[in-house]
Amino acid sequence: MSQAKGTTAKELKIFSRPVVTCDDIKKDKRKMTLLHIIRLVGEISERGLTKLLYILKKEKDIDVGYKFILIGEIPNSKELLEDVRVLLYLGILETNPVTRKLRLTSSGTEFLESNKMPEDEMGKLEDCINEVKPKVLTEEATTEMLLRGIRARRRTRRRR
Repeated sequence: MSQAKGTTAKELKIFSRPVVTCDDIKKDKRKMTLLHIIRLVGEISERGLTKLLYILKKEKDIDVGYKFILIGEIPNSKELLEDVRVLLYLGILETNPVTRKLRLTSSGTEFLESNKMPEDEMGKLEDCINEVKPKVLTEEATTEMLLRGIRARRRTRRRR
């Protein structure tokens, strides 16, 4: 009995992924609004940003376009986190290495200067953010204090 040798070949699978450019961001109203919100707030954590957008949607009836799910009392949005990752990838946003908060880069500021929102939308958004901002920043400060305490305890354990 003779066995025929079968040839084995390796297949190369190619997956195409869409590339996002700054021109795509200009056309995306949701991402542009997100950038303007971050500029108005200054520095904000991802969690604080999620909370801010959730409060704007629920209390101020300003829908940026994100869907939220509540896990316990904490709002989460997959689309928001994906948009933040895209903006970080493009270099429009950056994460502060010390506080781990999101902020605009210098190129992000230039990008927003050349792509402004209409004044009436901007004014309404700014007023609503100024009303909600203290609530979100207070919560962020509380979280930051808790994290500092946890980090301090970890450092003292390592030194022993």
